[in-house]
Amino acid sequence: MCQHQPPCPTADSPDREAARLTAHHPEQGWSLLCNGVLLFEDTGELLPDGQIIAPHRPLATGSVVKAA
Repeated sequence: MCQHQPPCPTADSPDREAARLTAHHPEQGWSLLCNGVLLFEDTGELLPDGQIIAPHRPLATGSVVKAA
């Protein structure tokens, strides 16, 4: 799929989110990467084979609440 040099990471590689943007729709909350991955605003992903990657946004240290 990718025609860039060096080529973008494939959809099944761990660094797949580093691929270049093909389409970006922030008003709808998604972007299409060169490797066919749909990347969602909440950090979830939909891979070209239909596999779903759950959102994986890191927790901010200031928003962690401890029980008393």
